[in-house]
Amino acid sequence: MKKLDRLSALMGRFDLSVSATALDQANLVIMADQTTGEPTRLIFAPRDFAVVEPTASEEPVFCAYACWGGATNPLLTALPQTVETPIEEGSEMVHIAKLLQMEGAAPRCGASAMLDRLGGVLLIRVLRWQMEQGTTDVSLLGGLADARLSRAIVAMHDDPGRNWRGDDLASLAGLSLSRFSELFKTKVGETPAAYLRRWRLLLARQDAERGDRIQTIARRYGYGSPEALSRAFRKEFDTSAISLRPT
Repeated sequence: MKKLDRLSALMGRFDLSVSATALDQANLVIMADQTTGEPTRLIFAPRDFAVVEPTASEEPVFCAYACWGGATNPLLTALPQTVETPIEEGSEMVHIAKLLQMEGAAPRCGASAMLDRLGGVLLIRVLRWQMEQGTTDVSLLGGLADARLSRAIVAMHDDPGRNWRGDDLASLAGLSLSRFSELFKTKVGETPAAYLRRWRLLLARQDAERGDRIQTIARRYGYGSPEALSRAFRKEFDTSAISLRPT
């Protein structure tokens, strides 16, 4: 059986940019041992600048600001205010951290693209670590960390326009409808229908900003008419920030 990919469809909807910056303007910081130079931990603050408290033997060796969809990215809003991930000796994260340090210290041709890609790899590691630790609060990551719920959540991410019924999603999770609904609310913090609605509208907003027509968007995400999508859109978002093109 193919292993479930819990992150790719969701991550692919948000562009990531990583720019080296000063420590007081950074939300992504790599700490290293002062004596050996070996990376020790990663600090990531998804919604603010990072507050770094180095130990007596540490120093920051890479400081950057990672912009990844802001408040619209449900992965970022699901993370704690600050995430600290250990960088174990000999792990792949050590090599990634050292490459980021090199690119940030001496910018060369293609450095910006390198920082974006390496930063993306590092943040995937952060998300994986959070799910593996099982220490996330009630959030999307809490649902993705659950082997049963993740199957239903990934299905919604992969096929948002499908006419998903509660029974369909519960069946994917291998649970009764009542147990699925209860567990989803406990882990994710909202009902499956509410999460699916927000996901669809978030995608609709991205598509509208890209210039797609409202009739096309409505059909793409399972709305019966452009008017139905517009009503849902006005209820969810501040429409003054976006222009929905007519049919």
